[in-house]
Amino acid sequence: MRQLIQKSLFIALCTTAILGNASAQTDAASKNYPDKQVRLVIPFPPGGATDVIGRIMAQELSKSLGQQVLPDNRSGDSGNIGADMVAKSPADGYTLLMGALTSHAINTNLNKDGIKYNLEKDFTPVGVVGVVPLVFVVNPSVPVKNMKEFIAYAKANPGKLTFASSGAGAPQRLAMEMFRAQLGLDLLHVPYKGSGPAMTDLVGGQVLTMSETVPAALQFIQAGQLRALAVTTAKRISQLPDVPTITEATGLPNFDVVSMFGILAPAGTPKPIIDKLNNDIKVILQRPDVQERMLAAGVYVNYLTPADSAKRIQRELNMWAKVIKDAGIKAD
Repeated sequence: MRQLIQKSLFIALCTTAILGNASAQTDAASKNYPDKQVRLVIPFPPGGATDVIGRIMAQELSKSLGQQVLPDNRSGDSGNIGADMVAKSPADGYTLLMGALTSHAINTNLNKDGIKYNLEKDFTPVGVVGVVPLVFVVNPSVPVKNMKEFIAYAKANPGKLTFASSGAGAPQRLAMEMFRAQLGLDLLHVPYKGSGPAMTDLVGGQVLTMSETVPAALQFIQAGQLRALAVTTAKRISQLPDVPTITEATGLPNFDVVSMFGILAPAGTPKPIIDKLNNDIKVILQRPDVQERMLAAGVYVNYLTPADSAKRIQRELNMWAKVIKDAGIKAD
């Protein structure tokens, strides 16, 4: 019996020593972070909003961290290839994801069988960094000047107003579905493979309305080729100061839909590393030149702490799950 007790005590002491050593090594690694290059995976091709934001953040974080933060485009499968790669990377802070968080949240609900990662369980939020607003636009041939007239016209002509979308899981499509459902409108969906073809046909009058990102629609609005009826944000935006919000224009409460972007780390990344990255991001996003560069790409700076970022991701997941279910949307 004594030998058994001694053996148990020996094992317990060894386990404690091993765990203590591992903890000490983790603490040391966190304290010295980063001591080598950091990779920021951008899960979309060059040129889009995720890429622009990722490159700005990589450049600025390289300065604040004292180590190169390398932007690494790993596109494919609507951002899922790059996200999955980061989810399976070591949780040491040296591989991060420049997440298109709204798109990831939609994909999680729309393609449950095809996605290999869990947005909540496989990642730790570092912080939301920015949002891209959407705007409801119509072709000028539609005889309406504002959102109230649009709603009245849609109700008087059920099934005749067509709306374009850039894909089944695009935030643009789901924003329109949410709007349509809340107001009980009968609109005919016309899907496209990407915003480019959809905008071309909208301007040409082949389709009549659309919810689109402000950067994609702004030039056509300014040229008078499209008419802006409302923005989807909670407050008016500086790029379209005279365009009301959906809530202002319709009375729908708390209508706030944006395309949200933020940095994620693999789950289990030590808290000191997450906190260090987030603190640096907070400082970076307060710089006027960074805000100007972001806005030039249509991105409004929107800093959130790791905890608040996690809550916002949960909100996105819940919101889009309901929209997808209610509208019966299926993956392409």
